[in-house]
Amino acid sequence: MKYLEITFTNNPCNEIVNDVLSAELGDIGFESFIEWEKGEKAYVQESLFNQDELDNMIRNFPLEGVNIEYTIVHAEDKNWNEEWEKNYFQPIVIDDRCCIHSTFHYDAPKAEYEILINPQMAFGTGHHETTSSIIGELLDTDLKDKSVLDMGCGTSILAILASKKGANPVMAIDIDDWCVNNSIDNINLNGIDNITVKHGDASLLKDCTPFDVIIANINRNILLNDMDKYASCMKKGAELFMSGFYVEDIQIISSKAESLGMKYIHHRAKNNWAAVKFVME
Repeated sequence: MKYLEITFTNNPCNEIVNDVLSAELGDIGFESFIEWEKGEKAYVQESLFNQDELDNMIRNFPLEGVNIEYTIVHAEDKNWNEEWEKNYFQPIVIDDRCCIHSTFHYDAPKAEYEILINPQMAFGTGHHETTSSIIGELLDTDLKDKSVLDMGCGTSILAILASKKGANPVMAIDIDDWCVNNSIDNINLNGIDNITVKHGDASLLKDCTPFDVIIANINRNILLNDMDKYASCMKKGAELFMSGFYVEDIQIISSKAESLGMKYIHHRAKNNWAAVKFVME
């Protein structure tokens, strides 16, 4: 399988710009990301690369005042996903209670909850602030025998943690077929049999019975667009955890949630990324 290596030079270059760029690139088919001093290198299958799509993403980059330039070369003939995993994905421990690591980590720290994953891209490993913040929320939440939805599941580590904490049943949904396949692999890797994975978007929720807990770690615009669909399958007292946006976006997110009958409970912030908890009244 032939890959292109695209080197991005970002101005300014910081963690937030790199994180958002990775997320945007992931939406248009890029699979692996490696940071360098002026930005990051990203890898995409040659057959899937669309330069017009890339240029359009850069023109409409969601952060203001960011200049992004790039160069393209053919990557060496190697498995870049495997290369990233071995060299850049390290075990992560969250709140001293949850350890996320892969099968090639033989001396991972012991924790109350252990999640095995074989990731194939940078997002969904638990390293990103949004994911780790939602994990922290789930660790503090009683999930025993509660029905849980993981919307925009990625690698499904949130669904897996919910199941390990006693949630049942659990549903994971993602619009990306790669995420669906990787989720199934990770769920099997953890020996879990009560998570249903579906390929699609929030329109799938119209046929769902109400959930006790909904997790949505996506981005601000999708959350605002789909929140009414989440609300339609939340029973009284149901909890909604959302992340994928910045602290300054909390007000607009909260206003939308409150207009749908939810109450703001609290939020967490990490490097300006926010995770918010709401309860249906």
